[in-house]
Amino acid sequence: MNSKQIRWAIIAGVIIILLLWVRSNYNGLVDADINVEKQWGTVTTRYQERADKIGQLVDVVKGSANFEKSTLTEITEARASVGKMELKADEITPENLEKFEAAQSKLKGTFDRLMVVVEKYPDLKSTQNFSALQFEVAGMENRIATARTDYNASVADFNSRVRRFPSNIFAGMFGFEKKEMFKNQAGTENRPTIDFSDKPATDAK
Repeated sequence: MNSKQIRWAIIAGVIIILLLWVRSNYNGLVDADINVEKQWGTVTTRYQERADKIGQLVDVVKGSANFEKSTLTEITEARASVGKMELKADEITPENLEKFEAAQSKLKGTFDRLMVVVEKYPDLKSTQNFSALQFEVAGMENRIATARTDYNASVADFNSRVRRFPSNIFAGMFGFEKKEMFKNQAGTENRPTIDFSDKPATDAK
């Protein structure tokens, strides 16, 4: 192999190394972006599951005679508002995330008020269907908290890649931008206060 061939072989080797380096950094950003989308999907699924369980609980409450209609109207409207918040991972801006959280907080607030009103109806509280749904809604709060934590972790990893050299170069070139995280807000991690004293032990299975 003459000197010219050696020179071209070195140039080709450098180019290949650069291409592999670019691909590695780009694919790392893509993988992190996909993980954020996956975790956001879990977040929305958990919130939807909670809304569905609350809806089932409201249906049980509606069967109780003389139950406060205004309370049921509030929680029904809050569920409808949540249902309209179809926020995709690539649509998460500070403003959109704030609206999403506001809708979810309103639903949780109306649910908490519903639980307070239910205290006036011991017969309703003691029904097996109602107690089981209370238990399931409480469990959903744990799943939501876990989903939010996992989402924030995925965003933290993605944002780190976007800011860290040398992947920040490719983030700018290919349009990868910093993503928003859930913020710790007062009451966000609080679970509904639910009294299980009337719940038979066998129902907790």
